[in-house]
Amino acid sequence: MKNFLKCFLLLGSLQMAIPGLVKAQLTSLPRGGNKPASVSEQIGITNVIIHYSRPGVKKREGHIWGELIRVGFTELGYGYKKPAPWRAGANENTTIEFTTDVKIEGQDLPAGRYGFFVAYDPAECTLIFSKNSTSWGNFFYDPQEDALRVKVKPVKIDKSVEWLKYEFADQTPASATVQLQWEKLMIPFKIDVDVIKAQIASFRKELRGDKALPGIWQPWNQAAAYCAANNTNLEEGLMWADSSLSATFGGANNFTAWQTKAAILDSLGRKSEAAEIMKKAFPLMDLIQGYTYGYSLIATNPKEAFEIFKMVYDKYPNTLFSNMGMASGYSAFGDYKKALIYAQKALPQAKGGNKTEVEKNIRDLENGKDMNN
Repeated sequence: MKNFLKCFLLLGSLQMAIPGLVKAQLTSLPRGGNKPASVSEQIGITNVIIHYSRPGVKKREGHIWGELIRVGFTELGYGYKKPAPWRAGANENTTIEFTTDVKIEGQDLPAGRYGFFVAYDPAECTLIFSKNSTSWGNFFYDPQEDALRVKVKPVKIDKSVEWLKYEFADQTPASATVQLQWEKLMIPFKIDVDVIKAQIASFRKELRGDKALPGIWQPWNQAAAYCAANNTNLEEGLMWADSSLSATFGGANNFTAWQTKAAILDSLGRKSEAAEIMKKAFPLMDLIQGYTYGYSLIATNPKEAFEIFKMVYDKYPNTLFSNMGMASGYSAFGDYKKALIYAQKALPQAKGGNKTEVEKNIRDLENGKDMNN
């Protein structure tokens, strides 16, 4: 027995003396069976990533909240030995990462990776986002490292959740609610992002890298077109449009690039300049571009739409989309008889969904209705 103990103590001393022996441990289940997990979701272009460990209820129903997870801050007797909040999971501390600036419950939080803690209270929980995301659990929690604290109300749920989990709910293009669920309680908090601000910041960053190499006009046009479509950041958007059209990036021979610049000028109130730009762009239109652009004008400027459709027809006579353009143009003027001639010419050229649509247009025209409605 003495020899066994001597060997055991010797092995222990060797492990302490030789760090490599400690690291060379075999893979095994996590401590307490608390499985590591992660969940992520994109809000706008913002990635939200949560890493945590999942404790189980393990027949402790009714003894989780207020007992196992104590109210408020608890002195742990280890680490800093100061009152600390719950680590919002098990084992290592829970972390949450945002790839852009966000708002949590309406309060600003910069992009970054944070340790996530909860000071539980049955009436109102305090959620803590700590600048320290690398310490073990909550044993080294320091309130001076808090980046943000927000208060939320916990919500009782009917069905018990055995293993703690985080879920995203109530998603919109610019927001989502994260729900911490365990046993019969949910702790929710809302994340909001400024989608346009984040997108513009992303464009600025990417247009300084390898996505904006000489000879590639499309990224510059994409950024400019976003500004035009959202009526935002127009002056910088105009600069991006000019870059796409420059000799360096080579978009000057593409209708789309000129159309984007014209759209920005129009939004800036420089309508005569926009009109001149479009005159320069028209000869560069292909069949689909011409049809799409003409159709976009049907409701607001049918006369100009018809001129575009005629230009497209002269360049690409008797094709599906040139015929349908002429049909749309005449229909917008109420000349259903002429519109019907072109729609009937398009019918044998159409297939699949296009054929179904042309057939509907013909029925409308035969019944004296505008096919564009």
